[in-house]
Amino acid sequence: MTFFDLTKKRSSIRSFKEREVSEGEVEKLLKAANSAPSAGNLQSYEIVAIRNKELKDELVGASHGQKFLGQAPIVFAFLQDEERSSKKYGDRGKLYSTQDGTIAATYLQLAAEDMGLGSCWVGSFEENEVAELLETDKRPLVLLPVGYPARKPNKDSGRRELDDLVRFID
Repeated sequence: MTFFDLTKKRSSIRSFKEREVSEGEVEKLLKAANSAPSAGNLQSYEIVAIRNKELKDELVGASHGQKFLGQAPIVFAFLQDEERSSKKYGDRGKLYSTQDGTIAATYLQLAAEDMGLGSCWVGSFEENEVAELLETDKRPLVLLPVGYPARKPNKDSGRRELDDLVRFID
């Protein structure tokens, strides 16, 4: 599959089969995230891989009832490590650490799609509650549940047209 086929095929999956994601698959996903570009190559983020059922269920509550978080075999939480980036970049490090974590999450999400897995970008959650559940002082950026899709998604995405999205300056 080409990159363009992959991006066209990818969609948000909110229903997962009761099938585990193997340790080998998890390692491949994490290696993909680890290969993402980052400011100064600092990789100013942390990844928490969550298989614990009770914790996933608590994340559902912290995420405004998004039940599919509890149903996914694994959830990856990407945390911002602002301190790591700010040591080199000062105030701008906050932005860079946000970008670093979200780029890494995107790489993991695209790798999941390429491997026949599904995922859904979850950004709607109570940050403080998620941080407390994950026992961290780092800011949660995204929760990414991953598993085998239970059904095919509806591909009517309603994307904006390019002329509504892009402005050229010549």
